[in-house]
Amino acid sequence: MSKSEQTKKMKNRSGWWWVPSLYFAEGIPYVVVMTVSVIMYKNLGISNAKIALYTSWLYLPWVIKPLWSPLVDILRTKRFWIITMQLIVGAGLGGVALSIPAPDFFKFTLIFLWLLAFSSATHDIAADGFYMLGLNQHEQAYFVGIRSTFYRFAMIFGQGILIMLAGFIESHTGLQKLDIQVYSQPDAMVQEFKMNSVDGYPALDGELRLINEPEILYIDTTPKANSEIDSLLKLVKEWNISRGQVYEDPGLRRVKTSWFTKQLSDPLKHTLKAHFGEKPIPTQQIVGNVGFVYLRLSQKPTTDKDIIVNFGRSKGDKSISLIDGTRFVFNQNNWNKPVVAVIQLDQKLRSRTNAVFSAKSGNTKLAWSITFFIIMALFIVFFIYHKLMLPHPIADISHNNVQAGQIFSEFFKTFAAFFKKEKIGISIAFLLLFRLGESQLVKLASPFLLDSQEMGGIGLTTGQIGLVYGTVGILFLTLGGILGGIAASRYGLKKWIFWMAVAINVPDVVYIYMSQVQPDNFLIINICVAFEQFGYGFGFTAYMLYMIIVAEGDHKTAHYAICTAFMALGMMIPGMLSGWIQEIIGYQNFFVWVIIATIPGFLLIRFLPIPKDFGIKKQAS
Repeated sequence: MSKSEQTKKMKNRSGWWWVPSLYFAEGIPYVVVMTVSVIMYKNLGISNAKIALYTSWLYLPWVIKPLWSPLVDILRTKRFWIITMQLIVGAGLGGVALSIPAPDFFKFTLIFLWLLAFSSATHDIAADGFYMLGLNQHEQAYFVGIRSTFYRFAMIFGQGILIMLAGFIESHTGLQKLDIQVYSQPDAMVQEFKMNSVDGYPALDGELRLINEPEILYIDTTPKANSEIDSLLKLVKEWNISRGQVYEDPGLRRVKTSWFTKQLSDPLKHTLKAHFGEKPIPTQQIVGNVGFVYLRLSQKPTTDKDIIVNFGRSKGDKSISLIDGTRFVFNQNNWNKPVVAVIQLDQKLRSRTNAVFSAKSGNTKLAWSITFFIIMALFIVFFIYHKLMLPHPIADISHNNVQAGQIFSEFFKTFAAFFKKEKIGISIAFLLLFRLGESQLVKLASPFLLDSQEMGGIGLTTGQIGLVYGTVGILFLTLGGILGGIAASRYGLKKWIFWMAVAINVPDVVYIYMSQVQPDNFLIINICVAFEQFGYGFGFTAYMLYMIIVAEGDHKTAHYAICTAFMALGMMIPGMLSGWIQEIIGYQNFFVWVIIATIPGFLLIRFLPIPKDFGIKKQAS
């Protein structure tokens, strides 16, 4: 084959060779930044407030990407940008993998996730432009469903397979799980807190494992004064701290308190806590009795890596709960110094019942490092494959002969034209507020399902989260989206937009139910998530179609990009505050607040300029 024939073949290469892989590659960095990072940080012990704040900031590149999109047109080709960004994405993923074991992992992983986010947003610009250059109009219409499908596959891969992989590695790299039976027992022998407990136990034979004392815990059902329990908890906290345990999460170091914090943030926090937070128990009030579980390692670890132990109820009567000691860290210095977990009975409990508490100790940092190295390797493959297989469209050229000033002048004219559209203020408000509730729910849904029941959560494992969101959730999300599109095409957006708003918002009540009941049944949890995700998929159709309405006109592509920027902004700002709000008012009140936050979206619907026939399939004449 001659060189000219090879060139012609490259220019005319079928979209099947590159569209599926390109949009699969486009979806992975987004889901890693927005979803996988949330679950990773939760497993690594970062607080909900910090997770929501800092991962929401990662939306910023998608908010402002219209501002640098002209550079992708001016400098080099779309093909060049795609290949280069895939290489940089791979480098960013490798940086995250290498940073996870570091002491300051939160700070360094965030830096690399920022690199990942900007590279991914730039890749989106180039890929969408290349799609229009590399295919003719007929082929663009033909492959639009293919690109969407493979983008969905990327969501399944990220939210499902990657998270299940991390969970599998975690569960197979730690110590054997330790189950402890706890019984409420009328007239049981009173267990005293051993301030003079043996410190510095000798090593035991056999493999490294967790040791608990007592092997079975019996707690007397006689209630105690709250003041007495508070004193014991203070002693336990001092005891654990003296043995190297840390009660604050390993996030960014606290900085000097700012004027904003003193004058606005802290007063607002105290107000919310006073009116909506959990009410403190009066000092003299009678509360349930407590028991103590002592945990240590059987021998000195062979490496200097921390062994993180998560402790909580796995099954049994919810009248028996853990009130202190959900997370412990053992190492070569404190392995034989027992730490204490405190378990309390409900004050109304008078009969014999039991619950099982489990101590799990997977190597979380190793699991997530390996997971990110695997994604990095995948992007190296994408880089090589697309370098070889992407076509060279004739229209994909660098505009070196165009003055940058001319491009930017035209850009600002296009940008200004967007804000001159009919009822643009109402439209922008809708783009920002339609998902006000969902934008907060999405940041706390996974932490809620991962948190122990004692902390108000459900207590799922990392692998279970991957299954419920990455497979069941994505399946019903996709199904809802398909049915939403069919409904809009038959009867039009104007008729369906209210019911789509109902669909995207009302199913959030399942989280109120789960936070109140805290179901142990995994099937029930899957049904709740499936219902919420189906509603979201169905309702989000209205949002996507309305962006098309707003973008209609002479600068459709650019104006649609601006709409997506407002979409990202509407997710970023509420998401930043969501963790802070949840930590103040608790999961139960937070999910009620999510439902309240859906009201503005409903109120704006009646003011939207929507053509009566928009979305209805036109009949051939």
